[in-house]
Amino acid sequence: MGVRPPVPHTTPQASHLHVFAARLPVASTVSGRPQPSAKPSILTGSSTSGPTSSKTTPTHWTTTGPPSSTTGSPSTPTPTTVSTTPIGAPTSPGQPSTTPPTTSILTSTVPPISTPRISTSTSFVASSSIVICCSLNDTYYAPGELVYNGTHGDTCYYVNCSLDCNLEFFNWSCPSTPTTQPPTTPSVPATSKPLPACPDFDPPRQENETWWLCNCTMATCKYNNTVELVEVKCDPPPMPTCSNGLAPVRVMDPNGCCWHWECDCYCTGWGDPHYVTFDGLYYSYQGNCTYVLVEEATPTVDNFGVYIDNYHCDVNDQVSCPRTLIVRHETQEVLLKTVHMMPVTVQVQVNRQVVALPYKKYGLQVYESGINYVVDIPDLGALISYNGLSFSVRLPYRLFGNNTKGQCGTCTNTTADDCVLPSGEVTDDCEVAADQWVVNDPSKPHCPHISFTTRSPATSPPVGRGTTARKDCASPLCELIKDSLFAECHALAPPQHYYEACMFDSCFVPNSGLECASLQTYAALCAQEGICVDWRNHTHGACPVTCPAHREYRACGPAEEPTCNPSQQNSTRLVEGCFCPEGTMNYAPGFDVCVDFCGCVGPDNVPREFGEHFEFDCKHCLCLEGGSGITCRPKTCAPEQRVECREDGTYPVREVDPLDTCCNVTSCKCNASLCREQPPLCPLGFQVKSQMVPGRCCPRYSCEPKGVCVIDQAEYQPGSPVYSSKCQNCICTDRRDNATQLNVISCTHVPCNTSCNPGFELVDAPGECCKKCQQTQCVINLPDNQKLVLKPGDRKRDSLDNCTFFSCVKAHDQLISSVSSITCPDFDPSTCLPVSGPVSVGSGGPQCIPRNETRVACSTISVVREISYDGCTALVTMNDCSGSCGTFAMYSAQAQSLDHKCSCCKEYRTSQREVTLQCPDGGTLSHTYTHIESCLCQDTVCQLPSQRRTRRSGPRVLGPGTG
Repeated sequence: MGVRPPVPHTTPQASHLHVFAARLPVASTVSGRPQPSAKPSILTGSSTSGPTSSKTTPTHWTTTGPPSSTTGSPSTPTPTTVSTTPIGAPTSPGQPSTTPPTTSILTSTVPPISTPRISTSTSFVASSSIVICCSLNDTYYAPGELVYNGTHGDTCYYVNCSLDCNLEFFNWSCPSTPTTQPPTTPSVPATSKPLPACPDFDPPRQENETWWLCNCTMATCKYNNTVELVEVKCDPPPMPTCSNGLAPVRVMDPNGCCWHWECDCYCTGWGDPHYVTFDGLYYSYQGNCTYVLVEEATPTVDNFGVYIDNYHCDVNDQVSCPRTLIVRHETQEVLLKTVHMMPVTVQVQVNRQVVALPYKKYGLQVYESGINYVVDIPDLGALISYNGLSFSVRLPYRLFGNNTKGQCGTCTNTTADDCVLPSGEVTDDCEVAADQWVVNDPSKPHCPHISFTTRSPATSPPVGRGTTARKDCASPLCELIKDSLFAECHALAPPQHYYEACMFDSCFVPNSGLECASLQTYAALCAQEGICVDWRNHTHGACPVTCPAHREYRACGPAEEPTCNPSQQNSTRLVEGCFCPEGTMNYAPGFDVCVDFCGCVGPDNVPREFGEHFEFDCKHCLCLEGGSGITCRPKTCAPEQRVECREDGTYPVREVDPLDTCCNVTSCKCNASLCREQPPLCPLGFQVKSQMVPGRCCPRYSCEPKGVCVIDQAEYQPGSPVYSSKCQNCICTDRRDNATQLNVISCTHVPCNTSCNPGFELVDAPGECCKKCQQTQCVINLPDNQKLVLKPGDRKRDSLDNCTFFSCVKAHDQLISSVSSITCPDFDPSTCLPVSGPVSVGSGGPQCIPRNETRVACSTISVVREISYDGCTALVTMNDCSGSCGTFAMYSAQAQSLDHKCSCCKEYRTSQREVTLQCPDGGTLSHTYTHIESCLCQDTVCQLPSQRRTRRSGPRVLGPGTG
């Protein structure tokens, strides 16, 4: 694999420094009072003074660690020549000095500066009233102010800022109780280790020993507790070119003074899905298993890795999308899991347990940044983000350079070795390599189980190979990437990969919104480079972002949203997302509350000002000044009063006081079931009515009218019929009788017929309400729709046919109407017996006595007739008597008159039979009639001697319905 070329470093240069204080020497004391004594000498460099000492070059220095092989060697600071002034050697410890020595501290003085900073000056003017002139370890002191004090063994010391802005050192023997000293034994110093030239420093330093101090200051032990201080200046190195097209980042050297450029490892994936490796190589891969995005090739971090869970996101299983991003670090496994796509909802799990954000534990933190969910591992400088449509992995080169493997490549600042197989073999097809970085996932049994040490390179094209965008596809959304909208970003982040990915998604998964993923990923990359592009307004609603009501959308907002408790990182990264409106800020991480002032926010998410008193959860709370949080104490309630419930139906209840919901109160409550008074029993037509009286628990009862009619122990609603008698029609009215308070019943007689049809007369009907129409005459329907009415016994000739007669007979209280017609055969005199005298032709035709008359004996014949009674009718099969009998009329010349002999074919034996008549109203009526059982010729009186013999039709029984 390739090696990233060395990255330029800054070149350190030395400049003058000022006072440095370390462990102090032992001094003398007089009568227990502190006296100035000899001190270590501090040499300060001066860029303008000439050399006055030969010892100007430090012999060696110490650093915090070895320099990186990829970042170049740290520069060696070159000290300037310094001038030294000898200082009296310290006296032996514990040996009093009779004359306190006069000592001074060598300093270099520079003009006062206007702002506090780590500098070489020992004079600083803060304002017109207070002069701050001494500086030590980035702390400033006024003239006469104590800088520090302490003890070392039996020596006491302190440092003071003098009136002329110099640090003055004082030391003396600490007072103590005399003790018996053990006998001293002369010791022979070891000859293998030289005595330190600066023994009074902690730790003691050898001559020419060099070490780093704060503020990029290098100290060198010269001789006799004399130290030389050198400040390092750095020149900016030239900027390199990163193969991934991104701008390099500044990284401090191990000494913490100079810096150099590095190309961070930045891998991203989006859509279905498309990848850009750490070194900027673009490829697409449509596998639907779980894969390694990045792991260390040579592990230096315990259990570190980033993995992606893909799934097929189209109906044809041609393309896949990211579903879960998995981050492992030491004992924790973080899952950023998409649980809903539109709108995107991401769930965060740590070790398979859902957690709330922000989450921070064991050197790992998870938080929201705009629309992204970020896993941050500060010790590694790793930032992994996911938003449901895309992911990104940013790792520092100083820790992961040339030491990564997986679908994100090798991070060597060259694309030549990005498509590497788990075996370490490099291939020219990243899709082939990506297919082999499968992770054994029990939830995906369809995926192969991979052993990276045994699997050979794929010989067949993996999923998604060859699925390039069709040339006939067109997408206005994708054209935005190459449009002038992103023109400012094109020079910092090449757009071609994102445009190709967008066109691929537009062709293979149209109308799925995956084009938005390419735009979103490219815009996020531009934002990381400091270029803000508000692109969603140009999609005409195709790529919307919905924000909660209390937040507003911004294309570029701070990655770390300002809060009342700002972090120390002061990140300048930009991200898109939903932010608090202008003039407000998020209260604190983990609080989705926008505030316009910084105070306190309790569990109710209501902002409170500092010093504000409020009640919450039945507690008196106070928002403490200075952001110290909220303190609460339980609310104290007044003693409850004893309550006695004497009213009927009431009982004592302890409940929440409506005037103070934090306290309880005992009151009398009403329960109607406890009332002793029972409702009365009301008579028919009345009902019990209860009336609640204000201030009374139990109701008052009364019997109130229902507004109904009552008769025969029955109630009737107004408008309903009421049965009183069959001869009356009664109805319940809505009028109320003031005496009875019941509704009045109104009755009328049932309507009766006042006339009857022809042939019928009104007669009394016992037990009935009205007279009824009874047939008293025969009614015969004539052909011209006329009705002929005949009384019983009447006989009438048809006015249009003299040979037709109508008659009415009443037999056994039954009216029988009949129609008779006389039919005369053609007259043939030869068939007649000779008569004495001329033959006369009557109204019925010529008359004769037949010579050989063929006669039919009298007998019964079956006929069908209609019986009608009281308007009800029926067709009945009955018998008639028909046949010839010895009937004739002959002129007697002797008597000179007609001799008659009449014999009639009449009923001989009859019976009464019953028939069911059908009535017009659909009912039936049982009726009895006379049935002829047999017939016989019987003599009868001839009543029409002048008429010829006629042949009569049989009788027809008619009832009232006929006329």
